[in-house]
Amino acid sequence: MDTPYTLIPAETLPSDAVNTVQHLINGEWRGSEGGATFERHSPAHGTLVSRIARGSAAEAEAAIRAAREAFDGGEWAGLSGKERAAFLLNVADLIIENRSRIARLEVLESGKPISQAEAEIEGAADIWRYAAALARTLHGDSHNSLGKDMLAVVLKEPIGVVSIVTPWNFPFLIASQKIPFALAAGCTCVVKPSELTPSTTAILGELLMEAGLPAGVVNIVQGFGDPVGHVMTTHEAVDMVSFTGSTQVGKAIEKAAADTLKKVSSELGGKNPQVLFPDADLDSAIDAIVFGIYFNAGECCNSGSRIIVHEDIAEEVTRRVAELSRKVPFGDPLHPDTKVGAIIHQGHQDKIQSYVRDAEAAGAKVDLGGAPLEVPGLEGAFFAPTVVSGLTPEMPIAREEVFGPVLAVLTFKTMDEAIALANGASYGLSAGVWSENIHTCLEFSRRVQAGTVWTNTWMDGFAELPFGGVKESGQGRELGRYGLEEFLEVKTVQMRIGRTRAKWV
Repeated sequence: MDTPYTLIPAETLPSDAVNTVQHLINGEWRGSEGGATFERHSPAHGTLVSRIARGSAAEAEAAIRAAREAFDGGEWAGLSGKERAAFLLNVADLIIENRSRIARLEVLESGKPISQAEAEIEGAADIWRYAAALARTLHGDSHNSLGKDMLAVVLKEPIGVVSIVTPWNFPFLIASQKIPFALAAGCTCVVKPSELTPSTTAILGELLMEAGLPAGVVNIVQGFGDPVGHVMTTHEAVDMVSFTGSTQVGKAIEKAAADTLKKVSSELGGKNPQVLFPDADLDSAIDAIVFGIYFNAGECCNSGSRIIVHEDIAEEVTRRVAELSRKVPFGDPLHPDTKVGAIIHQGHQDKIQSYVRDAEAAGAKVDLGGAPLEVPGLEGAFFAPTVVSGLTPEMPIAREEVFGPVLAVLTFKTMDEAIALANGASYGLSAGVWSENIHTCLEFSRRVQAGTVWTNTWMDGFAELPFGGVKESGQGRELGRYGLEEFLEVKTVQMRIGRTRAKWV
């Protein structure tokens, strides 16, 4: 039967041996007390991929204790920037050497295309190298203008033990946006990857041990938010939490961490707008829109999940986006030509479909897709490329994070109206503007509420540039020198170098 989409079937199912995943605690790999485990099946192929140690509060507490002792012992924090940088560079080299193994496991557990996974591993290695450069340039400040008898220095010191909680959509990449910066700062870590994608973080632990990381500096605990994540975010021996995930969970972590007043850095959800003005280069914009909504099957905090199009070009843009969407290859994530793979699990696919169904019931028009997609040879969860127009700003699909391959289309008449629509959601992670007029781009960039603004492009990324959001998209920044600053405390040291202080008594 003919299909309106471009599908890549699976010729054979993977027959990889089941991957065993354990905890890394104080430099040793171990199972859970009582031998508890859980399993992860491929969301695309249905095959068993991994059998994972199911962590309890006991494993989380042991990992925190190991990280605390390692930090207080001072071996890692006491190294020079040069020595920490050399270690991080070594890890980057090991990542590249193991990229094929890492990428394949990431595909099997997450359902993302193999070409994308391989590119992400390459990008992760680059971030480790950039963090190494920061380790050598880390410094404080001096103040010699406080008077002839005073000298002050501002020291930047590692914050201490950091709990790192990472999501399932970019498990290796996001771990690499956190761990090397924490290590460059001199911190020690306890890491909990998502229970859906645990294996590549465990491989990273293997590479850290191979590179010679002292025991206890990085510990990895597998398992679920309750109890592992709860212990990691409430324990008094933890100084900071770095979390990437949903806004709902981020709020819960903020509340849980409040009792111990530990620092929380969070990168949360997004409902990211791209605004198209009438003078936009539509060929470039439409290609970027299609990339932005279907990259990682839309399961991306930076997904370009809504476009706000000037009414003069809205009909053409919607039609052309739908036409190009039909050409995007959906299907077997192990095929090198696939650009969109499986949805992470069936429950999430049902949630995606409910957004489309509710919008249609409220009067929206489904221009393309809107339903699960059958891919020959695969029984996993796939969702068709979807374009929904005729929306009003209050509809949930136009305001909330769908986290799937679903594009919401809204229209505007004036700059003020475009800004109001862009800023109308509770999120503020990223935004984009398309116009050949630099003044239009600059005005939009200054007025929109977002941590990142792209002009005439979408989702370019560089290790040198900070990433994070405003409003309910989180607080704090990753990447860039700001990503290192998150893991540092500032200490002021004031020194009187003369004997001129007036006596008080």
